[in-house]
Amino acid sequence: MEQHVIVAELSAAGAQELLAATSMAHLAYNAEDGTPRVIPVGFFWTGTEFVISTATTSPKVAALRARPDVALSIDGGDTPEQARALSVRGRASVEIVDGLVPEYLAAARKSMGAEAAAEFEKNCREMYDQMARIAIVPSWVRFYDFGAGRMPKFLKELAERNREQRP
Repeated sequence: MEQHVIVAELSAAGAQELLAATSMAHLAYNAEDGTPRVIPVGFFWTGTEFVISTATTSPKVAALRARPDVALSIDGGDTPEQARALSVRGRASVEIVDGLVPEYLAAARKSMGAEAAAEFEKNCREMYDQMARIAIVPSWVRFYDFGAGRMPKFLKELAERNREQRP
């Protein structure tokens, strides 16, 4: 996918709202045994990469080093009219960092008040000597806003065909 298309998809107003307001996503990857996994993860969008942080001993760390191709889904909305999704494909890189991954704390601050975030940081600093920083650079992105009619092409074509066939 061309870079300008990726930028356009990520720049859509609804996509920007999802990225700003959401800190949870679903990560799809292949485990070390080759079988697929989809897991909930916290993330932080830096403007160029999605950052996921985890313990260095997490099974996904070794799996992503061996098989870095991933997909990420960020969803929002409680009704069909509000349903939005950002679908991302890319390659993950893993770096072990001393202490806490800065984006890990930034993601937590999106959903916590100052006092709770300070307590969270204190507890994390006691728990982690090191963390794995997983960075996903998007190579393909689609933003869907079902209520606004921004949906996969096959669904749009199906809906149009059904409208044309109605008396």
